[in-house]
Amino acid sequence: MRDALGVGVAVGLSGFAFGVTAAGAGLSLWQTCAMSLLIFTGASQFALVGALAAGGNPFTAAAGAFFLGVRNAFYGLRLSAVLGYRGALRPLAAHWVIDETTAVTLAQTGRRHARLGFTVTGLSLYVLWNLSTLGGALGAGALGDTAAWGLDAAGPAVFLALLAPMLRTTVERCTAGLAVLLLLVTLPLLPAGVPVLLAALAAPAVLAVQGRRRRTPARERAGDPRATGDGPATGDHRTTGHDRTTHEDRTTGEDRA
Repeated sequence: MRDALGVGVAVGLSGFAFGVTAAGAGLSLWQTCAMSLLIFTGASQFALVGALAAGGNPFTAAAGAFFLGVRNAFYGLRLSAVLGYRGALRPLAAHWVIDETTAVTLAQTGRRHARLGFTVTGLSLYVLWNLSTLGGALGAGALGDTAAWGLDAAGPAVFLALLAPMLRTTVERCTAGLAVLLLLVTLPLLPAGVPVLLAALAAPAVLAVQGRRRRTPARERAGDPRATGDGPATGDHRTTGHDRTTHEDRTTGEDRA
């Protein structure tokens, strides 16, 4: 309960940075608040307004935000079994499936504690995120040049702080490293929003390499000659020991006859 509330308060207050950033990107008050109410996924929201602020195409910016948000669908598949919500609660709970609620929920033991952690984190985060978004959008004018404050980095910084402890396996670290490398290489060269799309390709690329490495040892253990290249080529009619034995038996029998 305490951890869930702490995460909700800490991350929810970063909505102020989003409100300021969105206002600096030219979004109106109602557009900014509607994004937090309806989209409610900080990484995608920051990616969208960041691309717009950099002069990116709205459709490209929206596509980048969409691909960032796709991860929530995979979170939902996992949380569906953990929480076990039915009926009208399922679509309502789906709106709160984000990085923070997933991390808190999966850290709990038992369905009762998982539901409590999910609800407390989601409710506190949703309320504070939207209130702080409103405050940031209203106070953006008083801050003057919002870019000078660097508030647009607050959301990604919080996201990275939550992500870093979750990168436990080599595959996860390689995926994150490749995504960062793709972003660093393509950011100066491509329009805003496109590097995010390319960075998303890191996951299938790493998984494809991992799958190929797993298949090769499996073939070797099974004695598949294709795994090592030591097996006989197609059409190879080399005589085996069994063939020689059979031939000798036949010859002996004919001699006795």
